Amino acid sequence: MSWIQKLYETYNNSQSMIGEESNDNEVPLLPLCHTTQKAQIEIVINAEGDFQRARVILKNEARTIIPCTESSGGRTSGEAPHPLCDKLQYLALDYSSRTGNEKQYTASYITQLEDWCNSKFSDSKIAAVLKYIKKGSIIEDLINYQILIAAEDGKLLSKWEKKKKEDTPKIFEVLSSQDDAFVRWVVEIPGDSETKVWRNKTLWDRWMRYYASTKKEKSLCYVTGEKDFTAEQHPAKLRNDGDKAKLISSNDSSGFTFRGRFLTANQAAAVGFETTQKAHFALRWLISRQGYRKGDQAIVAWATSGVPIPKPTDDPLSILGNDELLTDELSTVSTAQDVAIKLKKKIAGYGEEIGDTTRIVVMGLDSATPGRLAITYYRELTGSDFLQRINEWHESCAWTHNYGSIEVRDEKSGKTKNKHVPFIGAPAPSDIAEATYGVKVADKLKNITILRILPCIIDGTQLPRDIVESSVRRASNRISMEKWEWEKTLSIACAVYKKYKRKENYQMALEENRKTRDYLYGRLLALAESLEQWALNLSHEDRETNAARLMQRFAEHPYSTWRTIELSLAPYKARLGGKSIKRQRMIDEVIASFNPEDFISDKRLSGEFLLGYHCQREILYPNSKQLDDSIENRDD
Repeated sequence: MSWIQKLYETYNNSQSMIGEESNDNEVPLLPLCHTTQKAQIEIVINAEGDFQRARVILKNEARTIIPCTESSGGRTSGEAPHPLCDKLQYLALDYSSRTGNEKQYTASYITQLEDWCNSKFSDSKIAAVLKYIKKGSIIEDLINYQILIAAEDGKLLSKWEKKKKEDTPKIFEVLSSQDDAFVRWVVEIPGDSETKVWRNKTLWDRWMRYYASTKKEKSLCYVTGEKDFTAEQHPAKLRNDGDKAKLISSNDSSGFTFRGRFLTANQAAAVGFETTQKAHFALRWLISRQGYRKGDQAIVAWATSGVPIPKPTDDPLSILGNDELLTDELSTVSTAQDVAIKLKKKIAGYGEEIGDTTRIVVMGLDSATPGRLAITYYRELTGSDFLQRINEWHESCAWTHNYGSIEVRDEKSGKTKNKHVPFIGAPAPSDIAEATYGVKVADKLKNITILRILPCIIDGTQLPRDIVESSVRRASNRISMEKWEWEKTLSIACAVYKKYKRKENYQMALEENRKTRDYLYGRLLALAESLEQWALNLSHEDRETNAARLMQRFAEHPYSTWRTIELSLAPYKARLGGKSIKRQRMIDEVIASFNPEDFISDKRLSGEFLLGYHCQREILYPNSKQLDDSIENRDD
């Protein structure tokens, strides 16, 4: 129950954020007894329940906070009306006659709304909605106002036969079927400052107090240890608006969850209504606001005090954000170093805000079936421990990466475009998964890989050996990937190998004094490639070098492959003439650094050769135009 308690505390510490909406349409922190729905139609009525006007809602403003019951908040099918805003099948008295669908639940909706109106928690707005519903003219009014489209027989069109895009009615731009339209209300009452029912905080409060008054039985809450009204059902929609999976549920009619051990579900575990609402709403808000989501997987880290913290699943560019990066001069060398410096300062700044003793929670969620959600990872740390491990990850797994980009707005055209930004730091776990298994890796495998990497960040455990070896193997197989993908895979493979062999204390700069066999062979490959590439550039030939084509074979059989590569360099040395003398001397110096027995060994190379290759190449091409072109081609 620890996770519920921490989320419950987070909700209580973030009361000021309830109902606050952001520009990117993220899920707000919901008031109790409420949920969100994507509405398609907005109807405006007056205090007497008379229709005024209506409009189709654009997708970017469709999310609507609505009052709900425990049953309606988790409904998947069947009759469970929301108290105020709902679908046409709950609102329209003539729904069946207009659609031919017999599943009409207007009676239960009206009964529930009447009970609210007749209570001491009533409001003039809900009374106006009830008056309008009872008139039974919703669909007719919407047809007359050209919001819904009817066929010649008066029934709603089931679908729109596309002719020209500009002729498509607005309702079919947001819905495939008019029958499923969700309606929200605007009630215009003179002197009322907030006419939109989904933003009216007074209405929120009245529904919460009314719904609490309908609760009768109290029992011991296993989370707070206090008497509270027992939750009958627990909220869903944790990862997205269509998510029906639940963390807590019991169903003895078919699944036999508790029968044989307990007589009722509450005997197994009882969670208070207010407690579960606050915990689940806080979790949904946190996932939307600062979580990582991919498919069925969600990972979120938060401070129970409510202050912002860095995401463990982000790379340095994502942690810093555009606002801090756009102040930099985006040059290849200085920016990469500046990003590393800024990241260190940013993490130190988080430490001042969070404090040493603030509780940090890291939580991973996933589901094997549509209805059940599992906690796949859970850790509680102090603020100082969390930031120390994040900083440790970005330092120990740091490498120079050239695949980063940020969105920059063009001042003349006003359009946004991707700007290439090199950076020094640890790659994101999602990028490591793609480097390990390819950019087209299946979501399931990618999620499992990210979950395996998460303890390496939070707990400081060793990276899994198979992930390191697979990324090294893919980076060696250069010709199987496009240029931009290989460059990204190469730098990530260097980062994870450096992290895996941390005791070797590898540097990101070229280590001329490192005499290990694999490192020297990597340097040789980079020198041979640069010499041939130089000659090809002079003759304007656009093709792969022999070193690039033979890289995978070189990793498996370095000595025999080096002989092939060295012999193939002869015509390029001749083409360059005296220009290549310095490069040839560098090759000779590297060969002379070998232990003779190591040089003639054809044993397979480890990932260390990629470090030597990458560092040597960075010296040879300090301002590599090829890398920039590769990234720009990827972005295009």
